[in-house]
Amino acid sequence: MKTQFTIIISAILLLAFSACSNNETSQGNQAEEEDHDHAHDEVHLSPQKFKSLKIELDTMQRHTFEGIIYTNGSLEVPPQHEATITAILGGNVVGIEVIEGTVIKKGQTIAYLSHPNFINIQTAYFKAFNNDKYLSKQVERQQKLSDAEIGAGKELQKIESEYLSNKGDLNGYAAQLKQLNLSLNYIQSGKLYDRIPVISPIAGSVEAVDIQLGQFVDAQTSMFKIVNTEHVHADFMVFEKDIVHVKKGQQIEFTVATSEQSLSAKIISVGKRFEETPRAVHVHAEIEEKDLHLVAGMYIKGKIFTADNERDALPESAVITEEGKTYIFITTQSEEEQKEEFEFKMVEVITGQQEGGYVAIDLLTPLPENAKIVQNGAYYLIAEMMKSETEHSH
Repeated sequence: MKTQFTIIISAILLLAFSACSNNETSQGNQAEEEDHDHAHDEVHLSPQKFKSLKIELDTMQRHTFEGIIYTNGSLEVPPQHEATITAILGGNVVGIEVIEGTVIKKGQTIAYLSHPNFINIQTAYFKAFNNDKYLSKQVERQQKLSDAEIGAGKELQKIESEYLSNKGDLNGYAAQLKQLNLSLNYIQSGKLYDRIPVISPIAGSVEAVDIQLGQFVDAQTSMFKIVNTEHVHADFMVFEKDIVHVKKGQQIEFTVATSEQSLSAKIISVGKRFEETPRAVHVHAEIEEKDLHLVAGMYIKGKIFTADNERDALPESAVITEEGKTYIFITTQSEEEQKEEFEFKMVEVITGQQEGGYVAIDLLTPLPENAKIVQNGAYYLIAEMMKSETEHSH
């Protein structure tokens, strides 16, 4: 009986010891899990370490972000500031006064043409001009005779018909000579031009010379191309998704393919029709800083500044991305507590627009009133946190 009682007591003691052991193990595991959770979203630094990392603390900042639309296009010249110069009448090239790149003025002679037809028109005009004088006097004479009932009315009608017919020829020849840029007064004096000048209708620079000396050019044949680069403007293509944010008066900063120097322009018009490929709208901008090296047709790329938007923001170095999520670090410690140790807590946020070294921040939950935010060195803090976790796992 005594032996049986001893066995029962021993079993009870064994169960009690086992329960205590299990409880201690459970408490130890719980403490370990708490330590692990603590290390996962917090990092602790000594004052010396904090100072060496040069970490700065401050509250959330406000930053003005400019809405930006990225675009590209080319330099263009309005149609009224470029010209293709043609021959009014067919003729032989007897003089070329310019080369490609020559800067010219409006009305300047850039070539000369010669042909017997030009002489014939001048001769016909001179003849019609003198006939006009003669017939005019004949009309006056017949009119006086008719009024005095001396002459027949039939003769008056005949001479008036000849006068009007000649007047039509005279005006026709005069119009042609004006198109040829010839002086009527010079021809009326009995002198004739043996060659006619080709005149530029606009100021600008010669972009192309399409003729040679001795060449016969037909009427309407292209001889020169003139472009006034002082009126070159930026023609951008803006995609359908962005066009609602673009309007007249907005600023554009752009560069040309041959230079990294930034130029400024202001939108002067927004197209009202979409191009099919790509589905985009033409946006025309006046260049504010003219550059002699700007050439029509150059490829350009730019940024359209659409609006100002003030947002909560932090420096880019205050934000860290870990496992697809974005975090910042905060502390709620007092200055007294920081003399012993710095404690930082990782807080998840949503980031937005980035510009000028700042990133827009949206908080998922409000921060404590006394919270200070780490303004730089988030990368070092996450490295310290991972280092602590590694040491803890060992």
